[in-house]
Amino acid sequence: MEKLQYISQGNTRQEQELHIRKALDNGIKWVQVRWKNAPENELINLCEISKQLCSEYHSVCIINDHVQIAKEIDADGVHLGLNDSSIEEARLILGENKIIGGTANTLSDVIRRINETCDYIGLGPLRFTTTKEKLSPVLGFEGYRNIVEGLKDKSMEIPKIFAIGSVASEDILPLQQIGVYGVAVSGLITRQPAIINELKKVMI
Repeated sequence: MEKLQYISQGNTRQEQELHIRKALDNGIKWVQVRWKNAPENELINLCEISKQLCSEYHSVCIINDHVQIAKEIDADGVHLGLNDSSIEEARLILGENKIIGGTANTLSDVIRRINETCDYIGLGPLRFTTTKEKLSPVLGFEGYRNIVEGLKDKSMEIPKIFAIGSVASEDILPLQQIGVYGVAVSGLITRQPAIINELKKVMI
């Protein structure tokens, strides 16, 4: 599984598509299409375009929230928030071979996600971010450390955790040293798509 995820940004379909294209041009291999409050037909259109682009670039295409759209366009999987459809329900709709990721904010969320057998966990936020409305409590490095230690205390295997929430390139190594698998980046890559190569280089 890729260690660097790009979460798309943009207020219109054209903006979203442009940012996804730039990220792919600069070497991203995992795109999560995330466009909250989008008109449904525009969102479906964006997801179809994104899937096609990701196929051309041999990249993974994950759809945020919308399990049915992911099925219709044969995306590689979905990412589900804590209040979205259940992982179990998504698995029944999408089948065993698709990737299903889930959001978490606390140790109990992470344990719930492990029990739901999702393929990876988006854990955050690392710090305050304007990308997400209704932001969960900020974790900071200490929060990630406590969660990883909490799992070890329970003799649980550390799942594939992706840190999210205003992650910068200098955060990646300390996060991975704590036990975080990878990072999901939105704003930084949207603003500076050329930074993708640098982000990949610092990963272990």
